[in-house]
Amino acid sequence: MNNSVKSLLAVLFGLIAGALLMMLTGHNPVEGYMYLFQGALKNPERIGNTLATATPLVLTGLSVAFAFRTGLFNIGAAGQMLFGGFCATAVGLTFDLPRGILLPTIVLAGFIGGALWAVIPGLLKARYNVHEVVSTIMMNWIAFWTVYYVVPAYFKGENLETESRQLAPEATLHESWLSNLFQGSYINLGFFIAIATALIVAFLINKTTLGYELKAVGFNRHSAEYAGIAVKRSIVLSMFISGGIAGLAGAAQYTGNASSLQIGILPTQGFDGIAVALLGANAPLGVFLSALFFGILYSGRGFMNAMTEIPPEIADTIIAIIIYFAATSILIERLIRKLKVRRAANKKQEEREHVDNA
Repeated sequence: MNNSVKSLLAVLFGLIAGALLMMLTGHNPVEGYMYLFQGALKNPERIGNTLATATPLVLTGLSVAFAFRTGLFNIGAAGQMLFGGFCATAVGLTFDLPRGILLPTIVLAGFIGGALWAVIPGLLKARYNVHEVVSTIMMNWIAFWTVYYVVPAYFKGENLETESRQLAPEATLHESWLSNLFQGSYINLGFFIAIATALIVAFLINKTTLGYELKAVGFNRHSAEYAGIAVKRSIVLSMFISGGIAGLAGAAQYTGNASSLQIGILPTQGFDGIAVALLGANAPLGVFLSALFFGILYSGRGFMNAMTEIPPEIADTIIAIIIYFAATSILIERLIRKLKVRRAANKKQEEREHVDNA
């Protein structure tokens, strides 16, 4: 059973479980799902908002998937996204440059910020064999408290100490023509950054020597080293790229979907990226489609709640169940294989009985 079938089955089982939960709480699941998808796709504005919601999920999903494909478990996408978003915001608030220069600089700052935040766990893994799960989780909280201190100290907002100053329109990824195309949606250039990143990651992983080396290290570190691949360099470089992609998610979120940076919040998109990568089978196209699906659920749950009073937590539960089934897809595969074997055995038994009766 290929990965796409596993993912579709996980989504199907999640939606069925969500329908059962709606029924148990006294609601009509058909009506609930109708309003859920209407809330995300009813008109161009809602479609644009759904794409904007999915944008950071695409990027954090790609970040986690890239690390997974190279044998690393990057659980620090949230911290890398936050620090990358902070660097992008800091550049936007500090420099007064022409928009054509400022926007690429902001995006580059986001990438470098996230990449540098991920390099530290990469170095610890390569040099001292410190497990990246532990070090990336720790780096999440270091990023949280660093931003918590630096923003009020140097970039405090005019009215609130809990967020940075508002970015000037020239320093954001908003484009009026794009927003007008989707009838006032907050979709922005970050969505195109996500598309470009998915294409680049797919090319890098599948079509380049570097991608081959990184995957080889992920498959078997010792065999790759025996083959002459610089394993330690590959580990650090993989974390650099993975963190940089998460940093792009921060730039897209804080200078695109928003125009300021709030403190005291670790972005949930970093953790959701793990689920997106898992459902997308760590393939760039799969991650992109998975993020769009999650974006639909997140965008539509408020409308579903407003129209039917179905708790928006139902959507979160659907996501959790989908993740569960995606994570246990090997069990699903074994169950299907067992059913096929049983069906073949029954068919042979029926044929044997038919021959005996004849």
